[in-house]
This record gives sequence, C-alpha cells and structure tokens, in this order.
Amino acid sequence: MSHFSPNDLARQLGQGLLSFPVTHFDAQGAFQEGPYRDHCGWMLERELSGLFAAGGTGEFFSLTPAEVAQVVAAAVAQSNGRIPVISGCGYGTAIATGIARDAEKVGADGLLLLPPYLMNSKQEGLAAHIEAVCRATGLGVIVYNRDNAIVNDETLARLCDRNPNLIGFKDGVGDIELMTRIYARMGDRLTYIGGLPTAETFATPYLTMGVTTYSSAIFNFMPEWALAFYRAVRAGDQTHVMDQLRNFVLPYIALRDRGRGYAVSIVKAGMRIIGRDAGPVRSPLTDLSAEEEAELRALIERATA
Repeated sequence: MSHFSPNDLARQLGQGLLSFPVTHFDAQGAFQEGPYRDHCGWMLERELSGLFAAGGTGEFFSLTPAEVAQVVAAAVAQSNGRIPVISGCGYGTAIATGIARDAEKVGADGLLLLPPYLMNSKQEGLAAHIEAVCRATGLGVIVYNRDNAIVNDETLARLCDRNPNLIGFKDGVGDIELMTRIYARMGDRLTYIGGLPTAETFATPYLTMGVTTYSSAIFNFMPEWALAFYRAVRAGDQTHVMDQLRNFVLPYIALRDRGRGYAVSIVKAGMRIIGRDAGPVRSPLTDLSAEEEAELRALIERATA
C-alpha cells in the first residue's frame, strides 16, 4: 500500500534531489535483490526526496514486467515509507497498465511513465496511452516527455483536467519554448522534473522555469558531490556550479558520449570504481572499456579529493 497520496507525492518530489538506483545483476544477468537493497539503503542514508526504482538508469527497458515489480518491491521494502518510491512504467498500453497495477500492489507510491516502445504516434494516441495508465491505478503518475512520446501543452492540459493523479512532468527533450509553454499553462498544477542526460548540466537554467528538482544518476556513486551540486544550484552559487561543470560534469559527458548506450554503463562503472559493484549492464548495452573506466576513475578521484 502506498505511503504517499498523489498530492503528497507531488509536494515531496519537488522539495529535493531525486535519484535512480542502478539495478544489480550477476554475471549471468539475474537480478540480485540483496545487493540492490543494500545499495538503496546506502542511498537513503543521504538526503533524497524520491527514489525511482527500475527507471532508465535502472535498465527498465531490459527488465520483464515481473522483474520490474520485483525490483520495485525491493526498493519499497528498503525505503519502508521514509521517502516515496516511484516505479518505472512503459511499453505499449496493455503492458504499461499491467505494470502500473503491479507496482501499486507491491507498494509503490507513484509511476514514471516512459515512452511507449518504438512507435511514433499523434497527440490523440499519446493522450489515450497516458490516460489509460492514469485510470489503471490510484498512484500519482509522472509523464516523461522524450524521444517518441512528446506531448504538447494543450494535450497535457486536457490530461490534467481529466486525471487528477497525473501529478508530474519530467522533461527529457530540452525544448525551452515547449517547457515555457507548459509551465505558463499548468503552473503549480504539476511538479516539474529535469530529465535530460546528464541532468546537472541543465539544472540552473531549468530552475528559472519552475523545474525545482532533477534526477541525478551520478548520485549512485558520488552522493555527497551530487547533493552539494544540487544545493549550489538552489542557492544560486554559480561559481561552484560552473567549477563542477568544467572539472567533472562536462568531461564526464564527453566520456559518456564515446559509446552508444553509455548513459547507464558509465554509472555502473562509477559503482565499480567506488567499490560498490552492481554487476554488468544487460545486453544490448555494453560496459565501458578498461581504458574508459580508468579515465572515469581519474575524474572521480579529482572530483572527490
């Protein structure tokens, strides 16, 4: 049973930093619940406003619906109501609504609705998909605007009118005009989350548009750094923000961009470097090379010295 109503969830998520734990696999690719729960517990020793289980960084796209429920249940058990746990949700409408119902059964507090698999569709189709997920559950739903699932401000407004449990909007597009139109139309009706990879790069300009929080994948392996960066953004400390962008974030992004699919792989490499190995990524992703991991190690050591 959820510990947070949709309205409570919206308020909670907007108050601080969010993170997406990686999902732990063994060498054969099987989910490792014990290490995963240990990692969630380690993250929860720090100040977070929400934990997104089986999200993009958690390799949602490589999990079966049953595994999504298993991963989310493990995060719920570890959090035990301390902060909300939001489950990844996605694929076609029939699968997404099933994932939504299963997430509610295992105690999730909300859903992050990722784009449907592969297909491009009109606004009417996207609206029908989002509404079906909202009506399949009493949980708060956050729409992730990115790739092949970009809703405009008019579609979003109609969905909010009909679905009170649609409580959040996560932007993974970077279209400043669209984000401005959405915030101008919806205002405080939604909680806004920065979701561009890597979110720290865009945190300051997005704050001026009402996006008070973002999801930090870096928190998985540099939690104190991630929190200090978030606090600097909120405090308007541009000196600290720009220093960290130059010295860590931008070189990190350059390394991430060396290989397709490295957005998750580089986080798992960071986990190995700090001694909290989460196992390999599942195919079709590939792990960083030894040389690339050595470069990441040097970056992390400089940033945390």
